[in-house]
Amino acid sequence: MPLRILLADDHMIVRQGLRALLERAGFEVVGEATDGQEAVALAEKLKPDVAVLDLIMPTLNGLDAGRQILQMGRSTAIVLLTMQTDEHNVARALRAGIRAYLLKTTAAEDLVRAIREVVRGQVFLSDAVSRVVVDGYLSGAQAPIDPLAPRERQVLQLVAEGKTSKEVAEILGVSVKTAESYRSNIMEKLDIHETAGLVRYAIRRGLVLP
Repeated sequence: MPLRILLADDHMIVRQGLRALLERAGFEVVGEATDGQEAVALAEKLKPDVAVLDLIMPTLNGLDAGRQILQMGRSTAIVLLTMQTDEHNVARALRAGIRAYLLKTTAAEDLVRAIREVVRGQVFLSDAVSRVVVDGYLSGAQAPIDPLAPRERQVLQLVAEGKTSKEVAEILGVSVKTAESYRSNIMEKLDIHETAGLVRYAIRRGLVLP
């Protein structure tokens, strides 16, 4: 029985290319999502063996989407695809239980291998990502701890994407007052008190593209 795969990327052409690649390798692509929230919903509904998630996606980034999928208690493994090699995101992904972190420039056979490895409970990192992990370990540097809770990080992403408090509230299913409270808490925690500063912080953290 072929492994069942969920794909999540906000670019249709990327999803089409991944689907063709994975189906040629003998996998079954059971669903496609265009953002992180949709990926979480589809993972809960379809229960795939593996979710292949882009890191930077609208509404909810792939890392936090992967975290939510893992917290469902299902057996779905996560493969994260990205162009980001900064130690912060790599450390966050590994701490969240994401076992594969691949650069989008990786060879097609590496993605296929990563999927097979994570299903067996193994870890698979692109060479450049492995170097980041090793360099961090050898230097003795501690990866920075994210001061934001997952929901606050999603609100930060939505603000950086230009969403108003009303739009944030609608996306999260909360009141406008609650959305504004999240925003205030984020500003206080980060000691950033203007929207432009929040956007710059979100870009540095790989939540949105510049």
